[in-house]
Amino acid sequence: VEGHSAAVGGAIVTRDAALAERIRRTRKSIGTIQTPHNAWQTLQGARTLPLRLAEQSRTAARLARLLESDARIGRVHYPGLRSFAQADIARRQHLGAHGAVLSFEAPGGLEGAKALARSVRLCSLVEHVGSVETLLTHSASMTHADVPREQREAVGVTDALLRLSVGLEDAEDIIADLDQAIDAALAATQERSTPCLATA
Repeated sequence: VEGHSAAVGGAIVTRDAALAERIRRTRKSIGTIQTPHNAWQTLQGARTLPLRLAEQSRTAARLARLLESDARIGRVHYPGLRSFAQADIARRQHLGAHGAVLSFEAPGGLEGAKALARSVRLCSLVEHVGSVETLLTHSASMTHADVPREQREAVGVTDALLRLSVGLEDAEDIIADLDQAIDAALAATQERSTPCLATA
């Protein structure tokens, strides 16, 4: 909600009164309550949330379509795509805006994903989503690094998977950054797979 990665907050919603009371008691005991300053930052950010979400969703949908049509890229996951496994549910529940987060598989597997992540210039390589800047995460080496490969791959988190949280930069700038990073990933993996004549 806050949008600038300056405050941490959230909401727990339930219809179960007993569960709500347990959560309330636990929250009070361990102190997981926003500071007044963080609450103020969250409220400030909430004022522009609908505008930010609409623009970021528009750009994310465009990027998802472009990536899906790009022969250099593997699978693309975004609720607004027809190829998305739960596209029908997304259409019913998302009311036209499918959010700012998408994921895609880089060319060249693990090495290609790492090369792509190293090559972005506009996008920032981080482990979170939901900022006004475009953020990139390589799940296999970051958020899911401690999860065994078999478990990761069973739920679709392959070595090549990258998660993109689309920000408010100009769409053309994000597209240009990803385009050059994809080329860099291809170049890096092709160089690695091509034997050097000097050592052959």
